[in-house]
Amino acid sequence: MVRTPLTPEERERGERLGRLLREVRGPRSMVEIAATAGISAETLRKIETGRAPTPAFFTVAALAGALGLSMDDLVKRCALPPV
Repeated sequence: MVRTPLTPEERERGERLGRLLREVRGPRSMVEIAATAGISAETLRKIETGRAPTPAFFTVAALAGALGLSMDDLVKRCALPPV
């Protein structure tokens, strides 16, 4: 299966998600948050650094829960700014 290349907008949204997760995680370790979310620390690292700009919905939902973010807040903070 060949994956369709990501658009610049998808890459930017992934970068915003990564920045938000790092910001909200604060001083807590990646290992702690990843374990709480039920994912590997490497997966969290890839998401935070933009190397995995389109993580699965359930991964994002688990991270939001582990960080105390509502999905609505996460969407608002990661959405593209109005043009």
